Amino acid sequence: METIQDVLYYYTQNGSYVWEQFYRHFLMSAYGVLFAAIVAIPVGILISRYHKLSPWVISLANIIQTIPALAMLAVLMLVMGLGTNTVVFALFLYSLLPIIKNTYTGIRNVDHALLDSGKAMGMTKFQVLRMVELPLALSVIMAGLRTALVITIGIATIGTFIGAGGLGDIILRGTNATDGTAIILAGAIPTALMAVIADVVMAWLEHKLSPAKNKKKGALKEDPVV
Repeated sequence: METIQDVLYYYTQNGSYVWEQFYRHFLMSAYGVLFAAIVAIPVGILISRYHKLSPWVISLANIIQTIPALAMLAVLMLVMGLGTNTVVFALFLYSLLPIIKNTYTGIRNVDHALLDSGKAMGMTKFQVLRMVELPLALSVIMAGLRTALVITIGIATIGTFIGAGGLGDIILRGTNATDGTAIILAGAIPTALMAVIADVVMAWLEHKLSPAKNKKKGALKEDPVV
């Protein structure tokens, strides 16, 4: 009970600082996933077209994912220096695997009968991609983005070791204090909440974009009213 009171006291005394670090932490995570999506979604579409490339690309993304976060930051720090950009680039690298794999899986699992129907209607390859494949694969791609965002929120905490800030700063202060349990919790609780909220919001978007849900809505609209 005393620890909880200490955490609340820390928030009342340092509320603006905690909010600033929370916002900074979220932006680093969001930018990492955004830049990864810009690269990984086209790559996922590309390897769904050229299947021989998929084992190589996915294996490379798997190798990146297995590198410990501290080791990754240490290597990138030597090249890019200290600061936020280094952390964002590391988060970008860690976000590639789930987005590439889900994009690849989503595009590959589109019903071939629908693709043939689109081609029979005279659609170009780009039109089939834009009007058939991407809408049907969107919920699967969103699941990849959801996984990537939750991963990056956790990894971003170690950005404090290279001067990037974020909620990791508060956690590190707690570890350096004599009795810093409350300070550690003051940084860990917002981090956990951010991950949970991000997961819930992305899961809601994934559900909204589900083809099955949209198909069900369309069927209900078409049903005659008795």
